[in-house]
Amino acid sequence: MSGYRPSDDAGAGLLFLREEQIRLAQTMMLLAGRDMAQAMEPILAEQSLGKAHYRVLQVLAFSPGLSVSRLQEILGVTKQSLGRTLGELTERGYLESESCMRDRRQKLLRLSKEGQSVEARLFAVVRHRLVAAYREAGGAAVEGFRRVMWGMLSDSSRAVVAEDAAGRKKGRHGS
Repeated sequence: MSGYRPSDDAGAGLLFLREEQIRLAQTMMLLAGRDMAQAMEPILAEQSLGKAHYRVLQVLAFSPGLSVSRLQEILGVTKQSLGRTLGELTERGYLESESCMRDRRQKLLRLSKEGQSVEARLFAVVRHRLVAAYREAGGAAVEGFRRVMWGMLSDSSRAVVAEDAAGRKKGRHGS
């Protein structure tokens, strides 16, 4: 691994992926996630928010109007854990809810203006890092990255991405 350089020939030996290459990818994903979390940490700390809060803000930013049960399903967390996080975000004024037209017992969640503002600051960090990485890698690498990420998603995660894309086409996003 110490011999890896970003300028190494991309795609060399892809037909015969060696364990070393797969372990390198695993390590890089772990470190990229850690580095992204560290880059957002000052904003989270300033707002007294944790990773669970960020995940809720992130999901509701791309899928406003989700039911609590669908949010729980997407995040893969327990009702108790999600309930605590939603309660804290609601107390801070970051969430709004409304009753579902079809089933009044269901609450549909969205970010308030304050929640949108905090999420936008966090997303700005992500955007900055991704844009820099995409520019460094080039267009073909960006498409390759998307394909690799898509290949790693479960069917249920692919459905979340498809729902998001459908919502964007309908103009549901972008407050």
